[in-house]
Amino acid sequence: MPVYIDDAYIPFWRMKMCHMIADTPEELHAMAKKIGVARKWFQNKPRFPHYDICMSKRKLAVENGAREVTTMELVRISKRKDSNVPK
Repeated sequence: MPVYIDDAYIPFWRMKMCHMIADTPEELHAMAKKIGVARKWFQNKPRFPHYDICMSKRKLAVENGAREVTTMELVRISKRKDSNVPK
């Protein structure tokens, strides 16, 4: 079950940010911990739980096995995950 990182470059103060998601919350939080992203930065959105991470953390995530995808692919993955959740 992979972790995914998109190719977004969203300005936030002096940083550029992107999104990190995973197939399960456990995988997402494990990767965040591994790359040094505090749990308080978790965006617990009902349809799009994710972390916004800076480019240096993005590099670490990729080095630790995260899959690089486009933003459009990330949206498709997120929608696929959402459709598998019982309503």
